[in-house]
Amino acid sequence: MSLSERAGMLRIYMGEGHRADGRPLYEAVVLKAREQGLAGATVLRGPMGFGHASRIHTAKILRLSDDLPVLVEIVDSEDRLRAFAKDIGGMLASCLVTLERVEVLRYGGDVDTSDTA
Repeated sequence: MSLSERAGMLRIYMGEGHRADGRPLYEAVVLKAREQGLAGATVLRGPMGFGHASRIHTAKILRLSDDLPVLVEIVDSEDRLRAFAKDIGGMLASCLVTLERVEVLRYGGDVDTSDTA
């Protein structure tokens, strides 16, 4: 797959405890993105955050949270990302979903990953 210089980034903010079909929501979203052939997805786990209820979620030593913030970032064309967000909308009931334009500087290609040392 190739991406033009102009693309989009879909960001889905959720809690680590959110689930879909018996698995973590972030996992269900990434697997669905891969199934639909989107260019790429990354899951990031945050040490602290809050959402619409303003409840702090933190990973401090004395207060381990089981619902830390999780961010899923997916890059592809804006049209494909809008369609994807619509398709999975039923899974994202309490999530914040944003879409922004990004400039792709490099995507894939002939990268030598062999160890030349």
